[in-house]
Amino acid sequence: MTSTAHTQVVQKQFGEQASAYLSSAVHAQGTEFALLQAELAGQGGARLLDLGCGAGHVSFHVAPLVKEVVAYDLSQQMLDVVATAASDRGLGNIRTVHGAAERLPFADGEFDFVFSRYSAHHWSDLGLALREVRRVLKPGGVAAFVDVLSPGSPLLDTYLQTVEVLRDTSHVRDYSAAEWMQQLSESGLHVRTSSRQRLRLEYSSWVERMRTPEVLRAAILALQQAMGQEVRDYYEIQADGTFSTDVLVVFAER
Repeated sequence: MTSTAHTQVVQKQFGEQASAYLSSAVHAQGTEFALLQAELAGQGGARLLDLGCGAGHVSFHVAPLVKEVVAYDLSQQMLDVVATAASDRGLGNIRTVHGAAERLPFADGEFDFVFSRYSAHHWSDLGLALREVRRVLKPGGVAAFVDVLSPGSPLLDTYLQTVEVLRDTSHVRDYSAAEWMQQLSESGLHVRTSSRQRLRLEYSSWVERMRTPEVLRAAILALQQAMGQEVRDYYEIQADGTFSTDVLVVFAER
């Protein structure tokens, strides 16, 4: 699939569901928000890029702590939701910019921080996007990434990527920790800390949020039931389709 074709899929998938992501508990809550906020202590003059901002939850959590937040996303409808919600919350230092992660329309060294949460698995070229992150960061600037993590095991990885793309056709890849570390290193970013979390995904809201077609919902459930016990145990798959997965939180510096 060309990058242009993938862009169209992403815009279609998320434009239609923008409001659902604003109210999504999975996206609005998370212990990682406290880690991101802690990173910004004493940084009241900083400029921050929320890369692949979605419905803006990172932007809303960090805006009171910095000078300016640029909420950046491939979906204009998502950005419209962010702008409205920011106004409703009195967050006047958030501005929205439309575009792709692999082509950031910003000057070299423009930001003190780049934060990205649950976005990288949609990027068509992770390495190119990370090189762009490094470019727009100031020397010594900090990037933080939060995303669903592949366990690395071929069996567990194959299952995860399959249910992800059945649920959301704009999915590209959930990367393993080793893949993340290699890509970050090759981009010129230096990993400072990394940690793992566990995320529980309630099946019905997970598929409703993306308006997954019924035939694909049935395929997910059928696949879950057909998998061996190793997969079912690792992902804590429940009878109703609810499951748990790993999340990576990584901080890196330019």
